Amino acid sequence: MTTTTKPSMTVFFPCYNEEENVERTTLAAVRACKRLFTDWEVIIVNDGSKDRTGEIADRLAAEIPGVRAVHNNPNRGYGGALQRGFAEATKDFVFYTDGDGQFDFEEMETLLPMLETYDIISPYRKNRQDPLHRRMNAKCWGILVDALFGLGLRDIDCAFKIYPRRFLQQIDLFSEGALIDTEMLARARKLGYSIGQIGVTHYPRTAGEQTGANLRVIVRAFRELFTLHSVIRANPGRAAAAATPATASPGRTRSVTTA
Repeated sequence: MTTTTKPSMTVFFPCYNEEENVERTTLAAVRACKRLFTDWEVIIVNDGSKDRTGEIADRLAAEIPGVRAVHNNPNRGYGGALQRGFAEATKDFVFYTDGDGQFDFEEMETLLPMLETYDIISPYRKNRQDPLHRRMNAKCWGILVDALFGLGLRDIDCAFKIYPRRFLQQIDLFSEGALIDTEMLARARKLGYSIGQIGVTHYPRTAGEQTGANLRVIVRAFRELFTLHSVIRANPGRAAAAATPATASPGRTRSVTTA
């Protein structure tokens, strides 16, 4: 991809009980895509919501060209929702964020030039707008993950990433819960993909409720973490994977942090 080429982009976001946010988030995604890309799609992943999220998502898909709604029934958890979005994507690159409106889709523009140099763009939150206990939990989790996988990334779980679809087609994902970001980045490193970092703005949640701090979610993530460590050491992608990243040599990765 050259600096004058607009990438073909799938944009998706998982939603669980986000009836107050899903329309606002979808409209923001469409506005950004129309400005930044010529070939794009927006996918709403309704992850078994019990409120009107699915109904609103279907209405938006019917009204807005380029928007699709897909539904997990029952709820598959955060990792399962991301897996559904990755499986539904049809464009060359896949961007995902959360459906709660805590990021600005317009900031995708700052990520795009980095695709000239890096295979994957994994930003960090410059001013994380979460309660103190969530920030402390995230810090401790990051230390543990780095000790196990040596990723050296500033904010593993920042939900504002771009992956090439060829990478997604190369791997089989294990995680159905909150471990999904760790798994994807660890597999990418093992397969030789280069990872670039850049700061993005994080905004306070204005509606709905967070679910990431749920004790059941946390326990599941820790249980999966150590299993994943063994799985990735044995097989970073899938047994038949032989593709080579476009901008990195196998076994070699590059990472940059941009202020």
